[in-house]
Amino acid sequence: MNRWVRSLDAVDRPIRTVRLRWRTTPPRQRRTWQTAAGAAAVGLAAALTAVAATGPWDSGQRKAERAWAAEHGADSGQGHTDDGRGAQAGAGTGDGTDGKALGAEPAPSAEPVLAALGDRAAAPTEKGLDKALRPLLRKYEGKALGKRTTVSVVDVGTGRELFSAGGGEPVVPASTIKLATAAAALSALGGEHRIPTRAVWDAGDKRVVLVGGGDPTLTESQLEALAADTAKAVRSRGLEPRSVGYDVTGYDGPQQHPIGVNDNIAPLTPLMLNAARVDNSTRGPAPRAANPAADAAVAFATMLRDNGVDTDRTVKTEAPAGWNRAKGGADSRALLAEHRSAPLAELVERMLLHSDNDLAEALARQTAMAAGKPADFAGTEKAVKARLAALDLPVERMRLVDGSGLSRGDRLSTRFLATLLARAADERRPELRPLLTGMPVAGFTGTLGGRYDTPDATAGAGLVRAKTGTLTGVNSLAGTVVDADGRLLSFAFVTTGTADPRAAQNALDTMAATVARCGCR
Repeated sequence: MNRWVRSLDAVDRPIRTVRLRWRTTPPRQRRTWQTAAGAAAVGLAAALTAVAATGPWDSGQRKAERAWAAEHGADSGQGHTDDGRGAQAGAGTGDGTDGKALGAEPAPSAEPVLAALGDRAAAPTEKGLDKALRPLLRKYEGKALGKRTTVSVVDVGTGRELFSAGGGEPVVPASTIKLATAAAALSALGGEHRIPTRAVWDAGDKRVVLVGGGDPTLTESQLEALAADTAKAVRSRGLEPRSVGYDVTGYDGPQQHPIGVNDNIAPLTPLMLNAARVDNSTRGPAPRAANPAADAAVAFATMLRDNGVDTDRTVKTEAPAGWNRAKGGADSRALLAEHRSAPLAELVERMLLHSDNDLAEALARQTAMAAGKPADFAGTEKAVKARLAALDLPVERMRLVDGSGLSRGDRLSTRFLATLLARAADERRPELRPLLTGMPVAGFTGTLGGRYDTPDATAGAGLVRAKTGTLTGVNSLAGTVVDADGRLLSFAFVTTGTADPRAAQNALDTMAATVARCGCR
């Protein structure tokens, strides 16, 4: 077992009696405890034992999770579509939860609920896991689950697959493909990479050009700051711009996703504000602007005017030579100002927590640009697969039509997903750690915030950390779980041909919870 897993032994002491008490506590009361106790809450603290040795940290808390908690308060989910409670069968192609606020009941102090991780924790046996999971597959097949369900469970400490049911078969992964997208981007660029949005000077046309770098998280306040800095640079240099241009040559190919116009994803352009949302939402499905780059340019021109730099029009153009790509160019004198996104590690965590399709497609294109490939669907597939192959992952028969999982043409195996998550815990791959820290916590956060509330699944609340996936007729779940003996395992479940999304989600949650509550030997 690697040192990263062993180091968690010092973080979480085994308290079996508390663990039993936790399991028998009603789900609503658990969530109330978690809300009041914040980052030290029972479920979140338990799940974080799987990632306690990772950073970045500040005063004992992950910066990214603290920032999101401060921004979103007690909201445990997002207003996305069919991965949350309150979704209707066949309604939509995304992931989400109902996002209802929790009650303000008194909260006791939280104690650890997991057995400690370390060398003393014996791995489950193949026979034990087969005995635990095979009956569930038979019970749910063709009922809560579809007629085709594939499963893989991997021991993180050794990397050995302990259970497989069609684990090597390529299947439609839905949004669990975002784990692959994230791994490739982190491997290619590193967690500290930031996506730039730049304002440059075109001396020939006397024009300020806004160059999109592919940051869908760019907000109005951030663009206002960029406009203020740009105006200051224009005045200090004595420039007299006649127009504002916008450059979207950082991306190649069509702007429309293969699924067509859809509230789950914006047009694919490297320049947009608030992921092109027109309803003031921050996540989940929403109406999108038809031409987000042009809209951002108009907004930027207005902000320049507010800062004393008046121009008569906006125009689609290309930045001066050397600045026609998002990564910048040779002539730094052309640069007026720039804004950089949050670090890639935080963008990955945000993408996984809320199943953000816009971020997924943006990160896939960042990977392609880093590899010198066209920033289109074909280029991203080549670049992402090459990065995953370099991580020694089973990429044969893989098909990556997109980076978000909205396409039914995507193909991954559950073995790939479970192996990838085990690789993310490898001490030799610290750049992949945001895959573990970014996944939702069962029963508490993100797209798992409204789940693990059925009698058969409550044992997994706070102990399972996983990425969800939902398309009409397809449900998937891939993540990590600590079993009853304190052994860290990774798993992936994908079922195809489902008729009732909620029943399928409950069945997958029950399977993960079954692994959590057994030693499986």
